[in-house]
Amino acid sequence: MTSVATCWTLIEGAADGAKDARDLFVRRYGPVVKVYLMSRWHSRPELRDLDDALQDVFLECFKEGGALEKAERRRNGGFRAFLFGVTRNVAVRCEQRRARLNHRELLTQGPGDDLAAVELDPDLAFDRAWAQSTVREALEMMRRRALVSGDEARARVELLECRFQRGMPIREIAAQRQVPAARIHHDYAQARREFHTSLRDVVAFDLGGLEKDVHAECRDLLRLLQEHTA
Repeated sequence: MTSVATCWTLIEGAADGAKDARDLFVRRYGPVVKVYLMSRWHSRPELRDLDDALQDVFLECFKEGGALEKAERRRNGGFRAFLFGVTRNVAVRCEQRRARLNHRELLTQGPGDDLAAVELDPDLAFDRAWAQSTVREALEMMRRRALVSGDEARARVELLECRFQRGMPIREIAAQRQVPAARIHHDYAQARREFHTSLRDVVAFDLGGLEKDVHAECRDLLRLLQEHTA
């Protein structure tokens, strides 16, 4: 998945009913949709409808004449904005159904349990989940490339994981590998460059925009993750 065309090959394949494309689409974007719905419905009755709503999002995407057939390559915000719009529309419909159901229950049974809503900014939750998914995909792309490039490239992937996922300081990694810290600093800088190359490719996959748009999107995604962990 190293070209912009690949994203739209996946989307068009899913829209046309290709099983492999649909399975990949659900695996890639399902977690992002789920995080948004869970955040939007935290402590609300609609949370009981989570699985149905998640399924509805993909039914809306895959049905004949559905959302994926209407997706535009040059849409502002890329595919992230498109998927967000589809997911939000499904969420609103679920809320409307639940409101009608609750109204009927209130008329026939009287008041039930009051599940108060908690403001968690679901829009931000969607963006952060998208950022996390994109970074994971970039790391996976980096791993695949390292398998072809050799042992040193694989070692740089492991180095990046030590820093990103385990928070290990350079000196500790150097001691563990029994090499000078200066060597680890050098390898880490190269690993970061390789990661950013993979990240740009993944973002181009989803965004399908100009190079300046890809650069800005990469910056925004990393900022979202930094704010989340701060």
